[in-house]
Amino acid sequence: MRSKKNILILLVVLIFILPAGCSTLKPSFDVKGDNPVLMLPSDALLKPGMLQLDDLFFETSEGRTVLPSQLEIKSNTIDSSLEALTKMPDGRKVTISVRQQADNYSIQLNASPGEDIIKWGFCIDASENEYYTGLMERVVDGGQQASWASGITKAMNLRGQTVEMILKPTTSVYAPFYMSSRGYAVFVKTDWPGFFDFCVSDPNRVKIEFEGPSLEVKVYTSAEPAQLVREHAMDAGPPVLPPKWIYGPWRWRDEHRIRSEYYDGTPWTGPFNAEVMEDIMMMDAFGIPCSIYWIDRPYGPGRLGYDDFEIDSQRLPNFPQMVQWLNGREIQLVLWIAPFFQGKMEQEALANGYNLAGQRQQGNNYPLCDFTNPEAKAYWQNGFAKLLKLGVAGFKLDRAEEGIPESGPFKVYDGRSIRENRNAYPPMYLEAAYETAAKYRGKDFVLMPRAAYTGSSPYGVFWGGDIGGTQEGLRASIIAVLRSAVMGYPNWGSDTCGYNQQLMEQEVCARWLAFSCFTPIMEVGPTRDKGFWNIPRDGQTVYDEELIAIWRLYARLHSRLTDYSYKCAQEAHKSGMPIVRPLFLVDPQAPEAWANWWTYQYGPDILVSPVWEKQKRTQEVYLPAGQQWQDAWRPDKIYKGGQTITVETQLHQMPLFIRSGSNVVLGDLNQEYTDAKAAANKRPDLKTMEAAIKEWFQNR
Repeated sequence: MRSKKNILILLVVLIFILPAGCSTLKPSFDVKGDNPVLMLPSDALLKPGMLQLDDLFFETSEGRTVLPSQLEIKSNTIDSSLEALTKMPDGRKVTISVRQQADNYSIQLNASPGEDIIKWGFCIDASENEYYTGLMERVVDGGQQASWASGITKAMNLRGQTVEMILKPTTSVYAPFYMSSRGYAVFVKTDWPGFFDFCVSDPNRVKIEFEGPSLEVKVYTSAEPAQLVREHAMDAGPPVLPPKWIYGPWRWRDEHRIRSEYYDGTPWTGPFNAEVMEDIMMMDAFGIPCSIYWIDRPYGPGRLGYDDFEIDSQRLPNFPQMVQWLNGREIQLVLWIAPFFQGKMEQEALANGYNLAGQRQQGNNYPLCDFTNPEAKAYWQNGFAKLLKLGVAGFKLDRAEEGIPESGPFKVYDGRSIRENRNAYPPMYLEAAYETAAKYRGKDFVLMPRAAYTGSSPYGVFWGGDIGGTQEGLRASIIAVLRSAVMGYPNWGSDTCGYNQQLMEQEVCARWLAFSCFTPIMEVGPTRDKGFWNIPRDGQTVYDEELIAIWRLYARLHSRLTDYSYKCAQEAHKSGMPIVRPLFLVDPQAPEAWANWWTYQYGPDILVSPVWEKQKRTQEVYLPAGQQWQDAWRPDKIYKGGQTITVETQLHQMPLFIRSGSNVVLGDLNQEYTDAKAAANKRPDLKTMEAAIKEWFQNR
């Protein structure tokens, strides 16, 4: 039973005055057992009323202390803040501050003295069947391979899972943000590692705990899930607006070798790397558009092919002229970079203490740059600038989550512990690259990291790490782009056909090409460092006409959508609304919109439903309510939204629908596929095509 004192406290809180336009309900403190409960109003979808935050605690080396119910309440009508104070038996004063802005709440947990506090935490009440998503691009926490394990059934919903909020290689897009189907979302505003328990240890509560001497949390409430996503994206961003050319098709290989002949035995006598030339000539011959060509490591001298940000003239002869040749074809060049030093720069960095404290000399990620040290950062940036001066327009930023020290007594240059630095490292690395690229190229460049955390979105676009090249890897990538969209990372792509376990199965690759078409970044590779014209399969080298045709079909479609994708990116930059939109963002009242996770909108006017299972030739698709949807493969069929339909989907056909009344024109996809099959059937004359490139080189 509540004491008279606690009832009086509650009454004091309930007369707390809010500014005009806010909810009529007020944040308040109640008492449950012997513990305080913070009550936050929520425009909930499933359970109207108040969110309950309880079991607030802090932890020191001596153990965990749950806050007692004896609270001194203070309210401020000027800035709409509410403050609860309590004195602990050891004399420590703990403060819980709540500031309301419209329907959102900023909560801060502090103590004085607080230097010895190592963790804070609390719980939020959970409703039956409440749905949670966000936090990470991987499907489940732990080793990344678990996200594409055979037979996996978990998808977008995090309920029943725990997540350790610390970056792990290599599917490493994270954000300490989740949203609930109940009409709220939580953003933990710290770089310290944390932990989320979604109704695992207690089916009635979400448990949240984060390391560090203090804790700041923002709770968003809205009846519209899209509003939750937009507001967080703008708070953590806004997301970068890259140049329009990134929304065209990409091509890459993991390693470019030095070869004396092309795939078909034609001797190489050209001015540039044979594999670069082969890719461009073959794509040109097949009519496959290319906006970006990406060369991964190794491209320089040294053991790792990455010394001193220099170019290996044997592997990549006539590099400046090659960049000009590509640019003349409206193709931008992207290179790989990493946050460590190699070559002579490594020696000087170590001599000057520019390396990251606590890192052991093991593996290929050494020595890492300490970006909190202004001199170390500038030294790395000066090396990086060499590549920009050669005309390179973009960079894949690798390794920011791999081999980073995360425990021990060490501190980085600015005084933070290496533990706190762990999640903060990828945004610092990305920002350092952004500053330098902007100096040389204005806004005409792209940076694509593998790892992301809060602070990354204003500077980069992202790709889904070293994903398995299996049907379950494709499944995991579909989930990854949807989770990334929720987390505030609207620009995302995956290694088409996979990076690990490159089985190069025709059906998996075909379905992946279709899926990649409807992600903002369509990058095709590494395909075992081959093309679909000499793909290794079952101990043979195969000229796969079907994959060439499907690549052409979807690359041309992706290219035609460049303006549409860019317009969606502009909206993401201005409002936080993602490009890829899970159905619960557009039709949240429909249970099917939460259950049919594999179907999503690409912008406002296109609905896609990627197929990931081999041998599957039908697909269940939920069509959002309030619209009519035209089947892009069967234009005579128009369906009313608000229903689930089953459609046929042959190998080259991904279920694809256009919102009736939109301005989107995809063209005759069936004729496009027929033309693609005919183009793939004609093997290019590489000798003649090479001669034209040699002539360009000689006459430039």
